[in-house]
Amino acid sequence: MSLVELHGLSKHFQRGAETIAVFDGLDLDLGEGSFTALMGPSGSGKSTLLNLVAGLDRPTGGTVSVGGADVGAMSAAEMGGWRARHIGFVFQSYNLLPVLTARQNVELPLLLTRLSRAERREHVETARGVVGLGDRGEHFPRQLSGGQEQRAAIARAIVSDPTIILLDEPTGQLDAGSAAEIFALLRPVNRGCATTILLVTHGPPPAGAAAPVLHLDEGVLRAAWSSCRSCGPTARRTSAAPCSRR
Repeated sequence: MSLVELHGLSKHFQRGAETIAVFDGLDLDLGEGSFTALMGPSGSGKSTLLNLVAGLDRPTGGTVSVGGADVGAMSAAEMGGWRARHIGFVFQSYNLLPVLTARQNVELPLLLTRLSRAERREHVETARGVVGLGDRGEHFPRQLSGGQEQRAAIARAIVSDPTIILLDEPTGQLDAGSAAEIFALLRPVNRGCATTILLVTHGPPPAGAAAPVLHLDEGVLRAAWSSCRSCGPTARRTSAAPCSRR
């Protein structure tokens, strides 16, 4: 079953008298419970695509549907509530508030819900435990390493148990070891909670980290291959549905 459906997606930006087309008729389906990596060079439209799926930007044409909801047709008021319930977003620069502790940063999305203080605390502790940040909750972002900041950002994205988690270059500022750790903690979230994950990256993820990998170049999906052991490292795939051989 498709969770995310992009049909005939177009996105244009105006720069003076010039119209810049990032996408012009892009189609993409992401299966419910899939873990997909979107590769492409800088400027290929990866971050723009994430922003459109999250409702942070509006398409120029076509449709963006997430869980049957037409994201592009929502009002600003509807969008805020919908995003709080369904979207977890990990930004490339982490976007942790420097005046809040790691625990308080993780709790932020829950302040938009009706959970009690005790329930929020329980959710926060669970999310911190999942990402291995249990002993750094009272530290401010400036007191954390890059890997710890990224873990706090991921904990904030998963704390509300969203329908889909979107990650913008989640390992771009990390060394290879820390990057592998990030992918390792994302996989149980995907499998254990059946949470759909879409991440963008400029380089290939570690082997087995995501399947399939989609390639975006100049706003066009060029190819897709699967990195799962059942399909093999070069098997062509036409959608982001979970592999049926698992």
